[in-house]
Amino acid sequence: MVVQSLQSGQAERRVSARIQEKQREEKLRLGKRRVELPDDAERGSDAKKKQHNVSRRKERKEEDSVNLEDERKVPVQTTKSESESVNGNAVNLAEKSDHAKVKETLRLFNKHYLHFVQVEEARCRKEEVDKKASKKLKSKKGNVPEESTKNKAKRPDLKAVSKMMEENEILYPEKRIGDIPGINVGHQFYSRSEMVAVGFHSHWLNGIDFMGMSYGRVYKQYQFPLAVAIVLSGMYEDDLDNAEDVIYTGQGGHDLTGNKHQVQDQVLERGNLALKVEQYWAEKGISGFTVFKYRLRRLEGQPILTTNQVHFAHGRVPQSMSEIRGLVCEDITGGQENFPIPATNLVDDPPIAPTGFTYCKTLQVAKNVKLPANVTGCNCKGRCENSRTCSCAKLNGSDFPYVRRDGGRLIVAKDVVFECGPNCGCGPDCINRTSQKGLMYRLEVFRTPKKGWAVRSWDFIPSGAPICEYTGVLMRTEDVDNESASDNNYIFDIDCLQTIRGLGGRERRLGDVSIPTVHNSDRPDDQSTESVPEFCIDAGSTGNIARFINHSCEPNLFVQCVLHSHQDIKLARIVLFAADNIPPLQELTYDYAYALDSVHGPDGKVKKMLCYCGAADCRSRLF
Repeated sequence: MVVQSLQSGQAERRVSARIQEKQREEKLRLGKRRVELPDDAERGSDAKKKQHNVSRRKERKEEDSVNLEDERKVPVQTTKSESESVNGNAVNLAEKSDHAKVKETLRLFNKHYLHFVQVEEARCRKEEVDKKASKKLKSKKGNVPEESTKNKAKRPDLKAVSKMMEENEILYPEKRIGDIPGINVGHQFYSRSEMVAVGFHSHWLNGIDFMGMSYGRVYKQYQFPLAVAIVLSGMYEDDLDNAEDVIYTGQGGHDLTGNKHQVQDQVLERGNLALKVEQYWAEKGISGFTVFKYRLRRLEGQPILTTNQVHFAHGRVPQSMSEIRGLVCEDITGGQENFPIPATNLVDDPPIAPTGFTYCKTLQVAKNVKLPANVTGCNCKGRCENSRTCSCAKLNGSDFPYVRRDGGRLIVAKDVVFECGPNCGCGPDCINRTSQKGLMYRLEVFRTPKKGWAVRSWDFIPSGAPICEYTGVLMRTEDVDNESASDNNYIFDIDCLQTIRGLGGRERRLGDVSIPTVHNSDRPDDQSTESVPEFCIDAGSTGNIARFINHSCEPNLFVQCVLHSHQDIKLARIVLFAADNIPPLQELTYDYAYALDSVHGPDGKVKKMLCYCGAADCRSRLF
């Protein structure tokens, strides 16, 4: 869903605290009733849906049943407190920009969403087991009544929104006239529920969001009902979307089977009445029934809009190598990865390709580093299903850290994730091996004007999806040449232990994991010696795609420590995961987490590097 602004918006008017509180209570009451979960079973689909075009000034009340879970294609100010916890990390919302608040709210929504996906997947597994048991019992004892599952299936997206309403976590719970802070033209939503979570649109199903007659007591200068936001979903046969000019079909009379047909006349009431603007009319639609039409035009001078009839405003994903502009290398991996990774350069003249390194998809180990022996592993067969009996799941707080949706997604960032390893009884399709599957998305290395090389994806990446492992030479930190290291920006400290203990100002994550007492060191086990990570990964001369991923003060990836073959947290694998739903061609970034003035040159003086990430809350310096 792509945000666009259309004509007929008015400025918001301030209201008293008493009226605000009354409106908040009424909004919460109506919201809970509106997001009442459907009884019908969830209609799952792995096909990525079209993005919808969203109009911030106008809205339609759609009566078609939209399955938001299929609209996949990855922060938050709440009314609960000034500081919340998202993905296990504390967030000081008062210091965040409007853009950052929106991002954090969507991350919180996705956290709830993936939790309820996990609950639903567990329910489905149990139902499958129960069915098999029922068939065996039926074959032995004859007819056995089957238990009804009609009311058991619940949509995780709606449950996530309900959770946020209950916890007062909706970013902007009050309807407003005009723009939503932090949401600009071109912002992409991936479900209606995301819109509800930030307060952009208060309906998970209806297309038109409007202020009713009661708002007339507050906004006396306007005529109500008044539409404040609409969704153009492509579910009405009479819609016409030409990007700059939209002929919008009103609400009602729609065939809920999904074939877009009108089955009866529309009536000028509720959403249709709220959307009544200067140019609207009634006519006979394609199916012969009366429909109301509204002409919506974009405001003059706005940024280019993206719709289902035009290419992405930021570029178009190439369909073949011959379409790639500025191609300087067809595959920097030399065929090592699941997909070729091309490199493009539209900055340098003449254009150059990435040089000075050897691509290697696996971690190389220095001679003086000895990896621990492989652990025994779980006794599961085929795929790990039961978190109460799987020994690997028990290390993760007696739960699996991933859901199966979209090929595997991490529910929430943890101190460390224990995956199944080489001595486990399960096979490669086990959900608890998600980060070991290699690249799942088509990536590209491209040249930037100020940041050197960077990485972007040609595919949509859902939040929680694994991107890649950080590979290079695994070595002891004390063996890093201080003089050469001052110019080597590819050294990654394995600070899993320091994160778990909260040392060096590091933020703690979820602590519901069982950390085995395993050490690969002859040093005393105390905080003074362990404040500095014992091991690091040097990707300066050899490494994989991760070495090209840049820093951002508002990243869309996060770092996750993972163990699978052994349990020494000082030697954990470093894996990058998607923190947000990431659209195609958006640069992939993570936070390098340098403390300011923490990097020193060979002369002992503090080194400084400017940051060019361009984030709204950029810290101006990388270190």
